Amino acid sequence: MLRGWGWKEGCAALADFFMPRRCIVCRVRLALRERHLCIGCLADLPETRFSGLSRNPMADRFNALIQRDLDLSDPQSGHEEYAFATALFYYRASTGYRKITQRLKYHADFAAGKFFSRKLGDRMASSPIYKCIDWVVPVPLHWSRRWSRGYNQADVIAKELAFRLGARLRTDVLCRPSRTRSQARLSVEEKVRNVSGAFRIRKRFLRKLRARPADQLNLPRRILLVDDVFTTGATLYSCFQTLRTVFPTQVRIDVATLACVG
Repeated sequence: MLRGWGWKEGCAALADFFMPRRCIVCRVRLALRERHLCIGCLADLPETRFSGLSRNPMADRFNALIQRDLDLSDPQSGHEEYAFATALFYYRASTGYRKITQRLKYHADFAAGKFFSRKLGDRMASSPIYKCIDWVVPVPLHWSRRWSRGYNQADVIAKELAFRLGARLRTDVLCRPSRTRSQARLSVEEKVRNVSGAFRIRKRFLRKLRARPADQLNLPRRILLVDDVFTTGATLYSCFQTLRTVFPTQVRIDVATLACVG
């Protein structure tokens, strides 16, 4: 073995020789100790730094959706605290960094998904804003999309965040019985309408709520909703509305994604 190398490094070097790993962003060949991104692309990762900011553009956009519906219904009907929101990096179609979420979503690159989810989780865990998250709830997929893809990318992200935050992963709360149109070419208003009512509380979870007193269910004080990319916030907001049908405003609901368009 080379000086300073163990058997793991030797095996990795041998594997790299036969199957070279490439940077997700620029496709340059990775050095032995580089993971998923070359050192240059990692240094240039367009991080949002939102985890340390209670108010930021992503949170403002999400809270605007909440406030709009409060204003349209009855301003006196209830009060929502300002929801916190964070993402690891900016998603821009013109840069190669968009491939990070695409690798997870469309190519089952779980290693990369976990790697960047852990980075986001570390940022959140070191921030006082996200110290007391109780549940982490991923945005669910319709069963047909999950069947064809074989997994839900939001589950991968949520699992890593739950571990880093010392929270409980809950994939048994939300479901998506309606398969909606692709959001890609829709306007902001069309996106909101498209996913409105797309989510439901799972029947089994509802039965638990009805069968036992609330004080015996260890209900959360803070929920973190998780998805892969934040564009307009419409999908996350539809989940937020669904959770509000069973959780009162005393239960805080925040959001996190790997990437934020902007």
